[in-house]
Amino acid sequence: MNKFDVLRKCDMFRALDDKQLREVEKMCDYEEFEAGAIICKQGFREEKLYVIEYGTVGIILEVGPLAQRQVQAVTDFDVFGWSSMLDPYVCTATVKALEKTRALAFDGQELSGLCVTRHEIGCRVSRGIARVVAMRLRQAYIQLVGVTSPV
Repeated sequence: MNKFDVLRKCDMFRALDDKQLREVEKMCDYEEFEAGAIICKQGFREEKLYVIEYGTVGIILEVGPLAQRQVQAVTDFDVFGWSSMLDPYVCTATVKALEKTRALAFDGQELSGLCVTRHEIGCRVSRGIARVVAMRLRQAYIQLVGVTSPV
């Protein structure tokens, strides 16, 4: 699948028109990760934003020095690493490839810069980030309720 089609299917970029999406498309490159690879680490600087073409990654919350919990998994056309665009640019969870994964990678600062200079793109991308974060929070709340509710 080409970059344009991957981005078109991603919730974060779906509000962009074709011309805007072509501009964003020029800013990303493919990266591949083998199963088990740590893509970003909680508490460290987040450099890149990723859109998965295929594969699955786990979003892992490190709740203590020896305790980790996978709180979500994201897959085809999902985005992760938005912390690379948002101050203070620190990863809020560890992301690990659960299977071989291919993703489009953006330099978060470069994409953020485009959003500042191209206001319409910035507004649409910011709304896309908000939409993705809201969906992930909802999924986390549902998971929490499911775990803690009596049967």
